Amino acid sequence: MMTTLLSIDIGIDPTIFDQWGVEVTWHGLFTAIGVVMGVAVATWFARKAGYKEDQIYNVALALVIGGIIGARGLYVIENWSLFKDDIGGMFEVNTGGISIYGALIGGTIGAWVYAMLSKVRNIPKAADIAAIGGILGMAVGRIGDIINGEHFAKTTDLPWGLVYTHADSPSFIRFGASAEPQHPAVAYELLGDLAIFAFLIFLYTRVSRSGITFFVWVLLYGLLRTFVSFLRLDETIWGTGLRVAQVIGIAGMAIGLLGTIYLLRVPPKETQEIESRAARRRALREEAPPVEEEPVT
Repeated sequence: MMTTLLSIDIGIDPTIFDQWGVEVTWHGLFTAIGVVMGVAVATWFARKAGYKEDQIYNVALALVIGGIIGARGLYVIENWSLFKDDIGGMFEVNTGGISIYGALIGGTIGAWVYAMLSKVRNIPKAADIAAIGGILGMAVGRIGDIINGEHFAKTTDLPWGLVYTHADSPSFIRFGASAEPQHPAVAYELLGDLAIFAFLIFLYTRVSRSGITFFVWVLLYGLLRTFVSFLRLDETIWGTGLRVAQVIGIAGMAIGLLGTIYLLRVPPKETQEIESRAARRRALREEAPPVEEEPVT
């Protein structure tokens, strides 16, 4: 009884609007708001960095499209049992059910492919800026997850445990009216995302080497998601006891760490070219024969 008194009850209908074949959920709404806010912040930094206006919005569009495809695609793969008899349901993104890691992977690939094809200058710096906007958008999107209750977590007796009481909430459908409070795992992730967002801005404004902010983002989010996933009830894979997000998170930590170390140890290409030109000039001066002075008459 005490546990119930110390929990937070969420009785909000996950669906905001459902008329004329159009369904809008809290999950979909905050995902859209997160995309807009993330793009707006990234656009501001990109303008400050001197990127052209059309390039900024085209890269953002490629990132969003790739992110949507990746987010839904990885979610479907992870939950294939829900869609094998309902192929059309795979495309109902507005009703919820996306993978954040799928969004990150798909968005990164989409933006990178466009940047390469359109020859955007200094792609590593553009990746830094995208990371800052991306982590903010992810944080905002998690608000909808908290309201909907579609991500299930372990029970807790902490006073901020969540109990979903609306009959249409996925958590209510799964656990029923007598459900024990569960950890607000996605709220933990939201707070972690905001902390990473603040740190990335600090890093971006103080480290001149392009690309480091991006790899630090990959490292820190991988670390955050790996630990938060221990509280979630997602299915484990390959007999490892780990969730898909944790496997990807561990790989992300390795990539982020190796990328950061590489960039810290290897000078930027521009610096290498300057040093190479300077070395060639020194070599030419050393090889040039001494100029003989004519005798004074």
